[in-house]
Amino acid sequence: MLRQYELVERVTAYDPDADEAILNRAYVYTVQKHGTQKRASGDPYFSHPVEVAGLMTELKLDQATIVTALLHDTVEDTLATIEEIEKLFGPEVARLVDGVTKLSKIEAMGESERAAENLRKFFLAMSEDIRVLLVKLADRLHNMRTLHFIKSGEKRQRIARETMDIYAPLAERVGMYEYMREMQLLAFEQLEPAAYATITGRLAQIRSSEGGQVDAIALAFKQALAQAELRVEVSGREKHPYSIWKKMAERHVSFEQVTDIMAFRVLTDTVEDCYKALGVLHTTWQAIPGRFKDYVSTPKSNGYRSLHSSLIYENSMRVEVQIRTHEMHRTNEFGLAAHWAYKQGDRPDGQVGWLRDLIEIVDASHDAEELLEHTRLAIYQDRIFAFTPKGALFQLPKGSTPVDFAFAVHTDLGSMAVGAKINGRHMPLRTTLNNGDVVEIIKGRTTSPQLAWLNFAVTGKARAAIRRAVRAKEREEIAAIGRKLFEEIVERLPAKIGKKAVKDAVKRLGFAREEELMAAIGSAKLEDREVMEALVPGSAGNLDQPDQWPKQERAISIRGLTAGMAFQLADCCHPVPGDRIVGVRRHGEGVEVHSIDCLSLASGVDADWLDLSWGERSTGAVGRVRCVLYNRPGTLAEVTGIFAGNRANIVHLEMTSRDELFGTYEVDLEVTDLAHLTRIVSALRASDAVAQADRL
Repeated sequence: MLRQYELVERVTAYDPDADEAILNRAYVYTVQKHGTQKRASGDPYFSHPVEVAGLMTELKLDQATIVTALLHDTVEDTLATIEEIEKLFGPEVARLVDGVTKLSKIEAMGESERAAENLRKFFLAMSEDIRVLLVKLADRLHNMRTLHFIKSGEKRQRIARETMDIYAPLAERVGMYEYMREMQLLAFEQLEPAAYATITGRLAQIRSSEGGQVDAIALAFKQALAQAELRVEVSGREKHPYSIWKKMAERHVSFEQVTDIMAFRVLTDTVEDCYKALGVLHTTWQAIPGRFKDYVSTPKSNGYRSLHSSLIYENSMRVEVQIRTHEMHRTNEFGLAAHWAYKQGDRPDGQVGWLRDLIEIVDASHDAEELLEHTRLAIYQDRIFAFTPKGALFQLPKGSTPVDFAFAVHTDLGSMAVGAKINGRHMPLRTTLNNGDVVEIIKGRTTSPQLAWLNFAVTGKARAAIRRAVRAKEREEIAAIGRKLFEEIVERLPAKIGKKAVKDAVKRLGFAREEELMAAIGSAKLEDREVMEALVPGSAGNLDQPDQWPKQERAISIRGLTAGMAFQLADCCHPVPGDRIVGVRRHGEGVEVHSIDCLSLASGVDADWLDLSWGERSTGAVGRVRCVLYNRPGTLAEVTGIFAGNRANIVHLEMTSRDELFGTYEVDLEVTDLAHLTRIVSALRASDAVAQADRL
């Protein structure tokens, strides 16, 4: 583990102007915060952020990134807060630490859902600043180096799979090939231990039996290039075990059938020397047709530049050769990290093109499985190059079609595509593109993405956009059906309803918008009864069975009275069956029955109080309602229609006030019980004619 002074010396070695005080403060802070925490290896936990910071110094990254690396686990694993970090180390470091922090560990979710949630937040964070990704990759690389200390084999497998599927491809996409290769190797050892042991064993045998053959071939290349007066550096190595295993799996061949297990790198001073060196090697040894790639004139999307070729050396041995300048090599190994070195003044926009595509995919994906599928498609390698008619270059995965090309140019163009011209010829949208094709997309005005496109679209961006468009179209069709069904439901209600009732129903049913309600009705997620109850509470039971509508019968019995005792229902509160009631008995008078919350009882009454309740079959009483109606023609008629529709007889109606805008009425109604009265009040409140309705 790096000591404090060693880390500071590393930074000041390439950045003499670095603030040593803040570096020292960050080192001490992470040691103090992590305290006695231990890693699976038994080492102090703070050794991990210190080693991650050390990896950042190897890339010569700026001071803020080094401090972020030191602090990246403090918020997640200690009592530290982002506010505290901002106060001590400034807003830039706080923002970076917040981006790197794993914001959620949702244990209740399945593996794919948890991975998708982490991905979603991760992509959004790194879109703000690519340094978030650089620290995260170093964090994952160091964790992979110590993965063998974790006792749980299942956990090791999960971390290795996530590294292989997500982090190694991301390292490749930002050009950090050294990180990518080491991650793949360490993950391969965990995921395929038998294959790893076999391949590394065979490589060791070849190395011992053939002695210095790699060095001998490298020397032969260097001598041939020196005779052409080219000053070069040549190095060679066996390919990584994972690279060999991947080739065996893709080609369905054995180890003995994999011929090009050796790779050589030629470094030159200039771009011209790259092509000269290629010419020398091709004229000295036979080149294998179809294995030449020029990433110098047409770089990869991550900035990678190099010439690739495969040659047949002596005894039919196939070897791979990469030719590049020293400057290209530095950029290729460290990718975007090289642009963030402390001395760079023209740092790139953190949100590079492919990252913008990832953010769009995050927004378009419907669920965890889709997000994982689309992002894996978006970040893997093996790409081709295609051009617009105006010469704009787009990189796409192998197997891409004009549909993928259209969505790569712009989402709107993909949505409007009806056909394509490839190299000037009309071709179907399912045609597979080749390197160098010129593609012109033919647009239609009223078209939309088709579900069938998913059978041949291969890019994550295209598949996400197609699925989103298809789902939107389906929702529109279902919502249109739902609206027709909704209108039929409204016709069965006991009264007309207004816009306010619909808005209230949307809220009661837990939807954000009216269209969501219509879609739920159209997809049969709601029963008619539920919709009716939401529009006019209490309406469904009566309206579904008209023969059970309330009849105006009055059969009231009161429990708690002695036989033959006279009683009357109080006019002040109009109790109805279903209310909690109390009796008031004055000397020489009968019993007056009040609702228990009647206001006239609040100040006390000089009388005997009786604890009463309704008899089993009590039905029929007069309830009083106050309605505030809009002062316009037809409102009173609409309200009386509501009473009639609910089978409530009007006993007394009185206007108590009126002005230019509103009229207030008090209405006595014959109802069966409290539920009946409540349904009537709900129906009144749902009407556009009524501003306010309450029981008195």
